[in-house]
Amino acid sequence: MTTTPQAVRRASPRARRTPTQPDPAAPLLPSRDPVRLLDEAGRRLPAAQGPRDYAEPPAESLRELYRRMVVGRRFDVQATALTKQGRLAVYPSSRGQEACQVGAVMAVRPDDWVFPTYRESMALVSRGIDPVEVLTLLRGDWHCGYDPAARRTAPQCTPLATQTIHAAGVAYGEAYQGRDTVALAFIGDGATSEGDFHEGVNVAAVFRAPVVFFVQNNRYAISVPLSRQTAAPSLAYKGVGYGIASEQVDGNDPLAVLAVLTHAVEHARAGNGPFLVEAHTYRLEPHTNADDASRYRTMDEVESWLGRDPIARLEVYLRGIGVLDDAAVEAVRAEAEAFAADLRTRMNTEPVVEPLSLFDHVYAQPTPQLAEQREQVRAELAAAAEDGDV
Repeated sequence: MTTTPQAVRRASPRARRTPTQPDPAAPLLPSRDPVRLLDEAGRRLPAAQGPRDYAEPPAESLRELYRRMVVGRRFDVQATALTKQGRLAVYPSSRGQEACQVGAVMAVRPDDWVFPTYRESMALVSRGIDPVEVLTLLRGDWHCGYDPAARRTAPQCTPLATQTIHAAGVAYGEAYQGRDTVALAFIGDGATSEGDFHEGVNVAAVFRAPVVFFVQNNRYAISVPLSRQTAAPSLAYKGVGYGIASEQVDGNDPLAVLAVLTHAVEHARAGNGPFLVEAHTYRLEPHTNADDASRYRTMDEVESWLGRDPIARLEVYLRGIGVLDDAAVEAVRAEAEAFAADLRTRMNTEPVVEPLSLFDHVYAQPTPQLAEQREQVRAELAAAAEDGDV
């Protein structure tokens, strides 16, 4: 007997489902359009139509979000200037992504774990880490300037997507020990094309690890546009294939970012497994100071995104509800300028470098070869000192 394609379709599970049976994928699907609570002019929008309801954050949280975003942008501008002055080897700016950088760390607790990429300097400063310690890696002094265990913040990760596996492992380990810790993994759109991303998300889903995978889709993986990375309607749909809840949000809408990420963190903390959030945003500066962005995007494109400024958007809204006035705005700007001035002063101090520290933390127990190399460098330094060369 020959089986026709029509017969196969009639026999498939989806074809047999009656209209009253729910689609098992429905609770995992993101909203059809990115969640927005504010329009581009800072006006409050009606409740978003989608699979989930998102509570507006309290007014005081929004005021703190505004403060941190203003300070964070001033830090970013100052760090970019330090690169031009030769004080940093490289700096990946996150200007334009302030709502994502600050909103994400405000959604987690101090005892939660954060797994940043190389672009999350602003997020780490917003988390309360000393800015000089944050920039230590980018100045080239050390692999990480802060204590990851004390800060519950992993070192900034340069290889794409490897931190997703680390986040899944730490989150599972914390849950296994009975703690309600959540791990927040920052990811770029380019990282979703890496195998480690898929492994990390899959492991987290299978073991229901409390991880929030936060994809900042800023349109380019260095110079590769999103259209050359994926054919999916949205990166948020990548989570559905692994069986985890997903959402997409306007990454330049501070209210929406904080609301969606707060929901995602609560979802993970409650034992419901991981959550993937895609934020649609834009990187206003080049990939790093070593990049020529004019080779792959136009100034008209950049200008169009300047009109979606997340700080201006939030300021308009907070003024409208009476939470912010001229005096408060000026106070925040003054705080940001003082923050930048202190950073300039401290970064203009030459770091004390210990050459022999090159051999520290290579192995738990140094090998004979490493010990021999260390002694060789020590002897050369001693000889140079005797000759007055150092």
